[in-house]
Amino acid sequence: MDLAALAIFRAVVRENGVTRAAAKLNRVQSNVTTRIKQLEEQLGTPLFTRDGRRLVLTPAGETLLPYAERLLALADEARHALKAGHPSGRLRLGTMENVAASRLPRVLARYHQNWPDVTLELETGTTGCLVERLREFEVDAALIATPLAGRPDPEVFDCVPVYREELVMITPRGHRPIRQPGDVALSTLVAFERGCAYRSYVEAWYQEHGIRPTRVLELGSYHAIVACVAAGAGVAVAPRSVLDLQNSADDITIHSLGALGRIDTLLVWRRGHFSPALDALKSALLEHARSEAPMAVETTTV
Repeated sequence: MDLAALAIFRAVVRENGVTRAAAKLNRVQSNVTTRIKQLEEQLGTPLFTRDGRRLVLTPAGETLLPYAERLLALADEARHALKAGHPSGRLRLGTMENVAASRLPRVLARYHQNWPDVTLELETGTTGCLVERLREFEVDAALIATPLAGRPDPEVFDCVPVYREELVMITPRGHRPIRQPGDVALSTLVAFERGCAYRSYVEAWYQEHGIRPTRVLELGSYHAIVACVAAGAGVAVAPRSVLDLQNSADDITIHSLGALGRIDTLLVWRRGHFSPALDALKSALLEHARSEAPMAVETTTV
């Protein structure tokens, strides 16, 4: 069972089939198919079964997948260790959408200039989703909001605070000041799907006052969320850094959430899986955070 075969197996799972896996790996389809068959013969059990035109993991394949992830991650760690001090190789970074939009462009541009030997892959998701992907070795590090329950399990993860976000509530223009959930005139909360840490903070704020939004409208981007709020569809919470990028300031009102809205963005990685490439990224993020001017606070309430 060699690492190349495991990498092909993982690619077929991730890409949902041989065709896309072959394209991802720059191999011909017949080679991918042959390597999977050889791996199955070596293990003495089928790893996939066909459901119409789809390949579906067998129970044996489900069992093998987490082991393959760990072995491949360990191999990457070994390669990094042998190149200690010089960032190189692949770095898979997960991040929340707001960080990708407001913080990362300048950081990553400089990172690529300084460390061209690093292939950095970026994907976005909610805090909950990113923590799980990190747990399953599907990303090497992630930028997440500090979860409502506190920092991720310290026995599994290491982390460092990078940015301090100011989370605010946004409403349609002209909404009355908001000091508590009872002041919110609209019953719909516009938010990301469950797993979004910011959503969990505002839902806890509602619950502390014995109130629950009548409806949660789930959307997948801050651009869409702000547009819905501006149109009067409901209220939402968002980091002020994202709102500074929007062009809807004349159509919404921003309300402070006070101490509730001060939330650290963490860079998180699995314990024992720190690499020169990740160390360079951590340094770049911390340098960028120190260089940022304090955010102006313009609020309608306290």
